[in-house]
Amino acid sequence: MKFTETKLKGAYIIDLEPIQDHRGFFARTFCAKEFEAYNLKPAVAQCNVSFNYKQGTLRGMHYQLSPATETKFIRCTQGGIYDVIVDLRPESETYLQHIGVELTAENRRALYVPEMFAHGYQALSDDSEVIYQVSEFYTPNRERGLRYDDPVLGIEWPLPISEISEKDTNWSLLKTPVVS
Repeated sequence: MKFTETKLKGAYIIDLEPIQDHRGFFARTFCAKEFEAYNLKPAVAQCNVSFNYKQGTLRGMHYQLSPATETKFIRCTQGGIYDVIVDLRPESETYLQHIGVELTAENRRALYVPEMFAHGYQALSDDSEVIYQVSEFYTPNRERGLRYDDPVLGIEWPLPISEISEKDTNWSLLKTPVVS
């Protein structure tokens, strides 16, 4: 696997390093030893799948508070998504900054999301499917979220929103300006 750190310290884009022959290819998609070599948390408490019927569907921006903070390892296995993460670590130089990464079945790219990052994505195609490996169990009373359209964050989604949950439209807006 090829690990590329993003501008948000601790968040990595992870690309496959396929070994090809006449049959196709073989590639490792996860290795605890390689994660540990980059000081990433390799623990997996849950694996989840998310399926989206319609292009433009938006899910997020979710995170969990201590003691249930979670890392996520995300890969799109069908169709495509625009995946966004926001740094919520108050001591971080990139606090409240975000990145967006296109994850598709074709590019086979994955995203490692550290603890205390909000995460959400928009389906770029109908019938998109996403697989998550998560380091902690879902803990509803520790779940929090950010508004996908919060002006403080300034996230530019690639498509108009076609579907979104009521919960995701009702998160409170931030009152803190982004620090440059």
